[in-house]
Amino acid sequence: MLRFLCCCCDLGENSERQPLLQPRSARQTCPTPSDSQNEKRIGRLTMRRVNVPELDQRFTDVAESFNEQQEHHEAMLQHIRNLKQSWDCTGTDTQNFADCIKKIRDEQQATYRISLKMKCYDFSLTVEPVQEEHDEQPLPPNLKLAQDEIKGLSDSAKATVSKGTPLQQLISWMLQGQGQMAQQVKEAAGTFQEQGRLTANLDENIKEVRRAKELSLGYRKVAAEVYNEAAQIAGVCV
Repeated sequence: MLRFLCCCCDLGENSERQPLLQPRSARQTCPTPSDSQNEKRIGRLTMRRVNVPELDQRFTDVAESFNEQQEHHEAMLQHIRNLKQSWDCTGTDTQNFADCIKKIRDEQQATYRISLKMKCYDFSLTVEPVQEEHDEQPLPPNLKLAQDEIKGLSDSAKATVSKGTPLQQLISWMLQGQGQMAQQVKEAAGTFQEQGRLTANLDENIKEVRRAKELSLGYRKVAAEVYNEAAQIAGVCV
């Protein structure tokens, strides 16, 4: 993909309806109906129990990995927003930050040489004084903030990509084994009624896995666009 370089709150008693993630990862408040629909579409993953330990663990792994990747993706966009706000940059593209780098260069050219350096999956904003007497002086707060935001952007983009690869592999494995999983759930059920509940839980989990697949690919695409833009700013061939 990279062209350059190398729920709602459930107050019921059925345990299979409880999220598999730890409390820190679960949603804490009951959303409104409209919020619930939006949460289901783009929000964090929660999984229902199917009473097959191996499968419950796999679904938990998918949810945890996806939720972490989503956090990195959101952090990536937040760093760009912070950079734009601090330098009053224009533009509506949420992942475009080249205009900010240009504005920083233009405003600071009399005092500092501003450039974006890139090495593999890491990029950073370098600030070099034009005159030697500025070498020992601390950077202006706005420049230091810009450096911090660019570093945060680089780190979160890198994490978004690195989380996506194993997640997609796990998702593919699970989607390919739906028939086998259905049989395992059926065999684990003690009664016909329980079988119906667990099968419904499995179906809901599969829907969540498919949603994770689609969104995760989108997150990686955004990260790739960030990397490609950074490469262009830094003058790295793409």
